[in-house]
Order: sequence, then structure tokens, then C-alpha cells
Amino acid sequence: MKEINDIVKAYKKAHLNGLKAALATVVKVEGSSYRQAGARMLVTEDGQLTGAISGGCLEGDALRKALLAIHQKNNKLITYDTSNPDDLEFGVQLGCNGIVHILFEYIDENSPQNPISLLEKTTEKRDESVIITIFSLEKRNKQTGTVGLIKKENTIISDSGCISENELNRFSSEVLEKKQNILTQISSNEILLQYVPPKTTLIIAGAGNDVKPLVETASILGWKTVIADGRATHALKKRFPLADEVLLAMPEEIMKTIEVDEATVFVMMTHNYNYDLALLKLIIHQPVQYIGLLGPKIRFNRMMDDLKNSGITVGEKELNKLFGPVGIDIGAETSEEIAISVIAEIKAVLSGKKGSSLRDKPEKMHTDILSI
Repeated sequence: MKEINDIVKAYKKAHLNGLKAALATVVKVEGSSYRQAGARMLVTEDGQLTGAISGGCLEGDALRKALLAIHQKNNKLITYDTSNPDDLEFGVQLGCNGIVHILFEYIDENSPQNPISLLEKTTEKRDESVIITIFSLEKRNKQTGTVGLIKKENTIISDSGCISENELNRFSSEVLEKKQNILTQISSNEILLQYVPPKTTLIIAGAGNDVKPLVETASILGWKTVIADGRATHALKKRFPLADEVLLAMPEEIMKTIEVDEATVFVMMTHNYNYDLALLKLIIHQPVQYIGLLGPKIRFNRMMDDLKNSGITVGEKELNKLFGPVGIDIGAETSEEIAISVIAEIKAVLSGKKGSSLRDKPEKMHTDILSI
């Protein structure tokens, strides 16, 4: 989502300056690659790049291909084979052992449903989206490009071409259910249906100095951050310039102010037991995936006992969303190290991962795209 936001902002700035642009999208990967299908990069005619389609190795050539697409006002599909050890430009230098197909789309500012316009619509509401991109590995064929956006409430399709709206809705329903990209083929065309989750919102209970690096780290990822504290001396926006909101509020007031959903996560670090416990009582049964509790295990266990004594059910479902002590065990001591530990744990939970070392993972790093 951060990449999409950055691309939309960069395009708007380029448009204001009268600059043309092209969008490069990784549409298919065979084997290994630094970025996976759905990765994007905006290229403006003055050579500015926003986003990434690789670890930096393909961007130079991609810049030239994007400028050509801008000049010709046409879509192009380019294939990079990094698996060939005899290829001095890509194979030997990259060692990724993969084939990467990248679609370059000229952005027509006069089209109300151009790719950037569709990307922007994924950010307008806090909900899940499916982006539809149609391409062909037969390069002489028409490269249709980014043509649609499907949400639970509405569908925007500019050129479905080879695929019916019923088929699109069926595939998109599967994407939304599995929360995973799908690649399918119809005739000589392939259709990438990319799952785009809503932006993660991090609610931090507490406005102490140790919250600052947590906000800074979350902002790098493009998360929305909301800080809440009952102390007027601490809950000040000037203390947390990178936070989206700073609330002077007690637990009951927090829940009246914020919107809570599956993309909302909580971290409690007020260092005030009663405040944290009161908030935990309000959110324990909310549809959140992660609640982090700062402090030792003995504090966590005391909270669990107090919840049960209050008549609040804490079953397996609730325990699975509770993380106390908060964070991944990386030996963190300073507030900056703790922030990295906490953000890494949240990211792992939201991605359905365990947060273990990739060295010990027997299978591929990236989950294969679902093909149907």
C-alpha cells in the first residue's frame, strides 16, 4: 500500500509539472526474483523513479524501456531472464535464477480510468481491493494493461477484453477470500488479479519517549499511527510529528474515536497497568489480529487473571491475538531496538508468518502466486 501511495503522489506532482509518465509493473515471475508480481515503479519523462521492480538491478534498463513507452504512447511487455549464467548483463550479475516479465504502461492523463486513477481508488476507502492487469507473453499481441479495480461494494472495469465480468467477479472473490494474488490465463492473454489490503493502522496506547521510535519505524512502512494517552503533558502532536493522530483520551474515549477492523493493531505501552487493562477489556473481542503488551510475563499473566475475574472470556481465539511480552526475541534493549522487534512481530502476524530466520526456511522465501 505504501508503494501505491508513493506512486500516486509522485504522478500527481509530475502531472502538475506537465511531465508524462509510464508505470512499470511486475506481472509474472518464473523462478526467483527480488520483487514479486504486483510490484510497481513509476517513471517520469525527466527520469525520476518511484517504487521498485527489483533490488536495483533492472531499474536502469527499465528506465529506458519506460521512456520508450512514454515516447510511443504505447504499452510494452519486456522479459528479463536472470537465470542465464551466460548473460553478462543480467544472469551473472544478479544470480536470481528467475525470469521476470514487466509490463510498461503509458499513462494517458486524459483517460479517467488510467492505471494511476485505478491505483488511487484503492486508497480512497479503508477496504480490500483487487487490481486487474491483463497482458500477453506473445509480445506482438495487444498489451491491455491495468484495466480494473474490484472491491466488495463496486467494480470498475475499463477494458475486460478477453474475460467476462462474471469471471472477473468469480476470480476476485477467490482473491479476497484467500487474500492472495491469482494468475489465470484465457486464450493468449494472462490476467493478474492482485490483492491489495487496507492500510495497517497502529494504535499505540502511551505517549512516552519510548513510543517515538515505534512511530518512526511504522511511518517508514507507510502505516497509519494513532497515539492515545490520558496525560495532557504527554499526548501532544508536537512530540510526535510523524504520527497521524495524537489523542488525549481515556480508553472509553479511544474506542469512540477510532475505527477498528482486521487491519488495526494495538500496542499498549502506557506503563500504567490500570489504563492498559481498561483498554484491553474493550478490545479483546474486537476483530483485530494483534494486541501487543509491553512488560514482563508476570504482568501479562496478572492481566489475564484480572480479565477472567471480571467475567471476560479469554479463549484460544483471544490468546492467539495477544502478544505479551511484546516483540520478537532479538535481544532488544533500547527503545529503538524494541521498536524494530515490535514492528517485525506485527508484520509477521499480519503476513501469517512466524518471524523465524529465512536461513532455516526449507521452502522458497516467497509464496507462489495461485494459478487457476
